[in-house]
Amino acid sequence: MALAPLTPVYPLAPRAVRPPRVLSIAGSDPSGGAGIQADLKSIAASGGYGMAAITALTAQNTKGVHGVHVPPVEFLRAQLDAISDDITVDAVKIGMLGDASVIEEVRSWLGKVQPAVVVLDPVMIATSGDRLLEASAEEALRGLLPLAGLITPNLPELAMLLGEEEARDWGEALAQGKRLAAATGSTVLVKGGHLAGEDCPDALVNTTGLLSQDVVEVPGPRVATNNSHGTGCSLSSAMATAKARLGSWEEALREVKPWLQGALANSEVLEVGQGNGPVHHFHRQDQLRPGAFAAQLWDAAELELAEIHALDFIAGLQSGMLSREHFGYYLAQDALYLNGYSRVLARAGALAPNEDEQLFWAKGSQQCLEVESELHRNWLGGLMATASGPVTKAYVDHLLAASASGSYGVLVAAILPCYWLYAEVGQRLHHEFVTAGEPAGHPYADWLRTYADEAFAEATRKAIDVVDGAARAASAAERAAMHEAFVQSCRYETAFFDAPRLHA
Repeated sequence: MALAPLTPVYPLAPRAVRPPRVLSIAGSDPSGGAGIQADLKSIAASGGYGMAAITALTAQNTKGVHGVHVPPVEFLRAQLDAISDDITVDAVKIGMLGDASVIEEVRSWLGKVQPAVVVLDPVMIATSGDRLLEASAEEALRGLLPLAGLITPNLPELAMLLGEEEARDWGEALAQGKRLAAATGSTVLVKGGHLAGEDCPDALVNTTGLLSQDVVEVPGPRVATNNSHGTGCSLSSAMATAKARLGSWEEALREVKPWLQGALANSEVLEVGQGNGPVHHFHRQDQLRPGAFAAQLWDAAELELAEIHALDFIAGLQSGMLSREHFGYYLAQDALYLNGYSRVLARAGALAPNEDEQLFWAKGSQQCLEVESELHRNWLGGLMATASGPVTKAYVDHLLAASASGSYGVLVAAILPCYWLYAEVGQRLHHEFVTAGEPAGHPYADWLRTYADEAFAEATRKAIDVVDGAARAASAAERAAMHEAFVQSCRYETAFFDAPRLHA
């Protein structure tokens, strides 16, 4: 009988989501910490597909800028046209522009292509204090500002754009941001990085009603580090990417700010340069989004489920043709297995990092003993197999080894298939049994009806979420061990269903 498709007990979110295509129009930094190089790293770290049109070549490192070369503007035009003639650009980040002719070329291209998201980082002064924009081009840059959805100046640049003195405190900075927003009609990201103090707030400012309020402030602690090279580039390109994904400047800032704080906090591990080093754009590469590890495990689970559904034991249980001998052996071994499994669940409860998970595994341990008792009483007639079969013994030994590893993540990953695969197989068996009209005289009807237990399905979903959370807190090496423990348990699950045939 062909098996009808079913929604999994734990439905996974679609994984094939197109990343936003983000173009950086900026200068190049050969040391990799700022400019195009920082932009592409930020775009990738924020979930986008990065592209680049280079406006200027710099000779710089973490200690300063030694030279700037602006290629012919015709070549910039060729770069921009080559991209937009072939690729739909979802967002644009504009950084270093160099001179007035470059600014005018970018203005012309924006008018022609009209990207949905435009972030302009008015790169005028490097972190080292070096000027990166010709003084004669400042007025042309001011004329470009109204074409941007978001402007991200640092405080010295904010003052230069307004022709004012640099803000000395957060209140003055916000006031300047409001004046620039009113003059341009754009949203301004006011950044507190150049101010003193332990706090480092950022704020979105807009006077035209585009935000939920005129000033949306996102607080945050100051990260004590000298490694701030390229911070402005990284922030602006990440904001362009996040806005294209999330649709809101406010949501984008609330996502990007913690990421940038982490990039600053983890910058020392890079050990790049002797001056102001770069931030660590990929500090989250060892972390996972919620559900990502569960999705990886599902790939392995699906392979085993296909093997399980093809077994003679499952087909016989479904049709009612399974021999009593095979069914009795399966139940007896299951009772022995549950005895060991309950001890392993109790160990998981002892290792669990919080009370919620401690109680969850403790409850599961108790329920295993209750199910074992019910098997003896209702199905085995009080009889008990005297010895574990080879598969049962190997499976329990595997779980006991995981419980002795000292790793909570590895243990719960090894535990999970007994929940997940059993729930998925049970759902399939019960579905097909009901679809067939619950045939009268089916010898295993009562057993198949037990698979409709929604409480067990809910416990399975909880177990999957616990394992997924443990993976996010684990190192890359521990996650690899978790994956291997899960896969091995999946294989034992398949072997367990096939063991009655081999026993005969």
